[in-house]
Amino acid sequence: MPSIESGIDRQSEAFQAQRQQMLALIDNFRGLEGRVRDTSNALESRFRERRQLLPRERVSLLLDRGSPWLELSTLAGLRMHDDDGEKNVLGGALITGIGIVSGVRCMVIASDSAIKGGTITPMGMRKSLRAEAIALENRLPVVRLVESGGANLMHVGEVFIEGGRGFANQARLSAAGIPQVTVMHGHSTAGGAYLPGMSDYVIMVRGRAKAFLAGPPLLKAATGEIAGDEELGGAEMHTRVSGVAEYLAEDDADGIRIARDLLARMPWNDKPGQGTGRACKPPRYPAEDIVGLVPPDYRQPYDVRELLARLIDDSDFLDFKPEFGAATVCGHGAIEGQPCGFIGNNGPIDPQGANKATQFMQLCEQSGTPLVYLQNTTGFMVGKEVEQVGMIKHGSKMIQAVTNCKVPRITLMIGASFGAGNYGMCGRAYDPQFVFAWPNARVAVMGGEQAAMVMRIVTEEKMARAGKAPPEAMLESMRAEILKRFDMESHSLFATARLWDDGIIDPRDTRAVLALALAVCREGRVRGVRPNSFGVARM
Repeated sequence: MPSIESGIDRQSEAFQAQRQQMLALIDNFRGLEGRVRDTSNALESRFRERRQLLPRERVSLLLDRGSPWLELSTLAGLRMHDDDGEKNVLGGALITGIGIVSGVRCMVIASDSAIKGGTITPMGMRKSLRAEAIALENRLPVVRLVESGGANLMHVGEVFIEGGRGFANQARLSAAGIPQVTVMHGHSTAGGAYLPGMSDYVIMVRGRAKAFLAGPPLLKAATGEIAGDEELGGAEMHTRVSGVAEYLAEDDADGIRIARDLLARMPWNDKPGQGTGRACKPPRYPAEDIVGLVPPDYRQPYDVRELLARLIDDSDFLDFKPEFGAATVCGHGAIEGQPCGFIGNNGPIDPQGANKATQFMQLCEQSGTPLVYLQNTTGFMVGKEVEQVGMIKHGSKMIQAVTNCKVPRITLMIGASFGAGNYGMCGRAYDPQFVFAWPNARVAVMGGEQAAMVMRIVTEEKMARAGKAPPEAMLESMRAEILKRFDMESHSLFATARLWDDGIIDPRDTRAVLALALAVCREGRVRGVRPNSFGVARM
């Protein structure tokens, strides 16, 4: 079999230096994730006084013990709105991820009510919408653990319209035959009251859960009517009188028990596609090597095959047209028995590389083989020679192919992702099923040095037409400002804050993350559901 033979020297100075640099980047984003958890856990005593579980304890209790959990968009909203990236790192005040509940793979969406009362921020709303989109595309049941003060009123203008999209998503999920189970641990008021109303199954915790369109103060102000919390929207009223909820739980743990029981009673796994049916061997080289073999600086080249040797089963890779368009690497391998086509970069994409990638994508589409994109490119090649051989038309064909592929596609940002290279290699705008980033990833229209040089040339030519010469000090100041801006706005943390990816991952976890994502895609494709025209109406 064509197994990759690694040429990496683990004892070299370059390997060790790159390892330390990558580990520092990993520690940085893990530290920020830790601050989100610390912010949430800081209110532990208040939750204990109320005899409540902390939000992450609820998620942990919901999931099958020892099962894989893939948390998504952990740093959504970083350094945006009320998230300062230092003392207040909020994660969108929402926890989303894919996990196993009573043997059923589910999308979990949980209010982080220990952070600003779980109020909905603009990026928290987008994080929720992304989770719903993944659930709909991959036919994942949705379990919601709700306790939220509703829209953050300081940013309501950025939440209102998208909030309506969230309810539309719930209607589409129900109509598509995808179950939605909601456990209400606390308040869900105003527009948030429609969240249980649009769910298929609702569990409310006695004495804690509340759902009403207008709370007592607003009701009194609007109509003069006086009513207490419980009679207006309490759990007992909604289970006994209004019918908004089906199940009454005694506490947080009991509500989660009921949710798990519901999932266990659905014949969701009585469908094909639960396993690959293929035996597999692990890679021949350890994942730990990845942090040393990949330079954190995208300007330093490396062979993407060295990475593939540490990702794919038995390091077994069938290289497709290796001598043609050599800077674009295409080929077949497998992840935990799941066959895949891989497209990676060893440099800019030239016309031959674009043609090769286009043909390879079409072949994978023909055979129904999922595609994994390993993005590390400064974009399409430029210059007189490549323009004359039709770089534009060849690059366009690649973009057409990636746009119209229907097989599952997973994108990994593992280095540079610049310009149209981001497009041709299935960036976020091309709707891959999942996009994950490494902490060294850079996403921008071009590199900072190139942007600074372009602006220098433009400025010099503009002033030359006016018969002037720009002062060197001005040009250097402009260059420094552009480099600073591009460095900040191309950073992986900037991208993940805006949900340009589904989360930053430790490069050593790449194989495990790919295996889980591929399984989600495979199961979603083969699972039979029973859609209807409008969704399940609450009676």
